[in-house]
Amino acid sequence: MTEVTPSSAIPAVQRALARHAQRPAALLPVLHDIQDELGHIPADGVPLIAAALNLSRAEVHGVVSYYPYFLSEPAGRHVVQVCRAEACQACGAEALLAHAERVLGCERHHTRADGAVTLEPVYCLGLCAMSPAIRIDERLHARLTPERLEQLLAALEISQ
Repeated sequence: MTEVTPSSAIPAVQRALARHAQRPAALLPVLHDIQDELGHIPADGVPLIAAALNLSRAEVHGVVSYYPYFLSEPAGRHVVQVCRAEACQACGAEALLAHAERVLGCERHHTRADGAVTLEPVYCLGLCAMSPAIRIDERLHARLTPERLEQLLAALEISQ
């Protein structure tokens, strides 16, 4: 991914629309292409997507905000996702997420000011039998404890 300014994001949106706009139910493929290229769905691209797909801006924004894969802002260099689905909640995920906020110095749904990390609660990482689970970047970790979380974050040098 390259650094994205508002004006530089428009060509990526236009390329994704050119590839998929004629397909039925094109919104998700368009959003995936943009997310894959830019690392987020830029706000100034939402009206273009809506117009091209004959949708309202609210519909496009609703899909972007509903799915945790789609980010509205660029993510930090590392992304920490803490599962909050039922199995993980039953095994302490909420406390783990609060611990991650303290250790990282970053609130959920935000990127730390230094750009090192984005903290995202997500719903189901598919490791229900090994709860609580997290994903750091593309790597899954199960049966997490606060101590193990600290070890993983320290290894990446993203602890506050």
